[in-house]
Amino acid sequence: MSSPSVASPATSPRYPWLAVAAMGLATFSVVTTEMLPVGLLTTIAGSLETSTGSAGLMISLPALLAAFFAPLVVIAAGNLDRRWILCGLLGLLVIANIASALAPDMLWMLIARALVGFCMGGIWAVAGGLAARLVPAHAVGLATSIIFGGVAAASVLGVPLGALIGDFAGWRWAFGCMAIFSAGVLLIHLFAIPALPVHHSVTLRQFAEQFANRKLQAGLALTILLVAGHFMAFTFVRPLLLSVSGFDAQWIGALLFAYGVAGIIGNFLAGIIAARRTALTLVFISLGLLLAPVLFLTIGDSHVGGGLVLLAWGLAYGGVSVGLMTWMMKAAPHAVEIATALYVGVFNIGIFLGSWSGGQAVDRFGLATNLWLAAGLATVALLLTFAIRSSGKKAQAICP
Repeated sequence: MSSPSVASPATSPRYPWLAVAAMGLATFSVVTTEMLPVGLLTTIAGSLETSTGSAGLMISLPALLAAFFAPLVVIAAGNLDRRWILCGLLGLLVIANIASALAPDMLWMLIARALVGFCMGGIWAVAGGLAARLVPAHAVGLATSIIFGGVAAASVLGVPLGALIGDFAGWRWAFGCMAIFSAGVLLIHLFAIPALPVHHSVTLRQFAEQFANRKLQAGLALTILLVAGHFMAFTFVRPLLLSVSGFDAQWIGALLFAYGVAGIIGNFLAGIIAARRTALTLVFISLGLLLAPVLFLTIGDSHVGGGLVLLAWGLAYGGVSVGLMTWMMKAAPHAVEIATALYVGVFNIGIFLGSWSGGQAVDRFGLATNLWLAAGLATVALLLTFAIRSSGKKAQAICP
C-alpha cells in the first residue's frame, strides 16, 4: 500500500492565524465566484440574449469541472509546494472574474466559468488539509472550521452580495469586484502563507481504497442528494421571488442578504450540534431542505410567505457544508485529504446535476414542477439520514 501524503510542517509561519484567515478568504473567494450568477441569472440572461435555463450553465459547468479537478489536483500536485499551487490558482481566479465581467456573449462567459471550475476544484481540495500545518495541534479544530467557514459563508453570502452589487452597478461590476477582491486575497497569501512542501503524494490506489469505505459512501450519497436538490430549486430563486412571491426586482438583493444571514446562523448551529450528533444534524438539514420547496409551493405566493420560506431555506442550507464535512472527517479520520477531495468532487457534481436538471425542468415544465422535483430529492436524502442514524444506533447497541 502506498503511503499517504506526507507534509512537513509549514516553515515557521510568522502570522499563523493570518495564514489561516488567508485560507478562509481563498475558499470564500472561489465559492463566492461560483455562486455569483445565481442572484444575477435573469439579468445576465437578458444581457447576453439567452434563456434563463441556458444561463443556469454558468453554475452547472464550473461545478462539473470542479468535481473532476478536485481529486486530479490532489494527485497531480505531487511534491509541489502547496503555497505556489494556491497562489497560482488565485491568480487564475482573478483572470476568470475579469473575463466574466467583459463577456460579450454566452460562449465567452462559459469559457470564463470553465476556468472558475478549475480554480474551485484545486483551491477547495488543497486548502482543506492545511490547518494542521499552520497552527499547533490543539488549535487545528478551530483553524479547520475557519478555513471551511469560508466555504459556508460564501455558499450563503455569495448570492446576495452579487445581487446587491448587480442592482447598484450592474452585473459586470459584480464580477469586477470579485476580481479585485481575489487579487487582494492573493496578495495576503504571498505575505502570510509560508512554504508548504509535501514529501509524498496521494495515489489513485488510496482513492480507490476509500471508495470502499461504507461510511464515506453514505456521506457522498447524502451530499449529492442534498446539494442537487437544493441547487435544482435555488439556482432559480430570483425568478421564484419575482414571479411566485411577487417581489419587485429592487428587493431581491436585500432578500438574498437576509437569506445569507440566516445561512450563517444555520452554519454555526449545525457546527455546534454536528460535533456530537452528526447524524441527527443531517436529519434536520434534510428535513429543512424538503420543507423549503414544499412551503414555497403552498405559502410562498405572498410577500410574507415567500420571505419567511426564504429565511427557513437559508437556515437549513447554511448547515450543509459543515454538517457533511464533519461526517466525512469522522468517516475517514486517517485520510482527510482524500475524503476532502472526494467530498468536493461529489458536492460539485451535485451542484452541476441540480442546476442543469433544474434548468431543463424550468424551461420545459415551469418553476412549480421544478420545486416538486427538488422536494423529491430532499425526501430521498431524509430517508437516507434516518437509515444512517438507525444503523449508528444499532452499532452502539452492539458495541456500547
